[in-house]
Order: sequence, then structure tokens, then C-alpha cells
Amino acid sequence: QVQLVESGGGSVQAGGSLRLSCAVSDYSADTACMGWFRQAPGKDREGVVVFYTDGGSTYYADSVKGRFTISKDNPKNTIYLQMNSLKAEDTAMYYCAARRHSDLGPPCRSLTSMGYRFWGQGTQVTVAS
Repeated sequence: QVQLVESGGGSVQAGGSLRLSCAVSDYSADTACMGWFRQAPGKDREGVVVFYTDGGSTYYADSVKGRFTISKDNPKNTIYLQMNSLKAEDTAMYYCAARRHSDLGPPCRSLTSMGYRFWGQGTQVTVAS
């Protein structure tokens, strides 16, 4: 059972930066991919960035390319999302998620939230224009 705890959200002015953290406990070798997702009020949950845990590729949503960067600290079992040049449209609840090889769904690179079994509680990011 993978447990995920996000932190680091807050309120910033447009153009500012935030770094989100996702602490991963009970990390399983069965995990296929992980990622960050976000959901704004009245909108569907969307993928921000996902990566394959076997050292494969990382995929970013077009809307955040060049501004957001994901990184991993393996000894600390923590995943970070560095968010720069924030825009008002980045305002959302941000979630960290993990998916096992056995969880059915579209390919991880599709950035869909389908198939992700494990989710954190979310951390709010608010960007004032």
C-alpha cells in the first residue's frame, strides 16, 4: 500500500514560484509510474507531469512545459514539483499519485488520471494575477 503526503502549497503572485513535495511511504517495486495532477474548481482533474519509475521518460502537460520541473530524492523517498513563472490558471488543488503495473488504464504517458490507485490528500496552490 503506497501512501502519499503532499506539502508546499500556498498563495503567490503571478510570476512567482513554489515547490511542492510528495513524501512516499511503503514504496513498492510494483509501482509503474507516478505523477502530479491538479484540479481546479469546476474542472476535471488533469495531469501535470508523470514519469515511469523504472527510469523511463517523463511527460509534461503542454501548459506547464518550460515552467514546471519534477525531481526525485530517492534516499528521502520524496518527489518534488518545482513550479516557476506561475500563472493564475495554475490555481488548483495539486495531487501526487502512484499507479501499479497491475492497475488498468491508458498508458501513463497519456497524462490521464485513470488507473492511478494511490492518491495524496492534495495541497492547494493559489496564484493571484
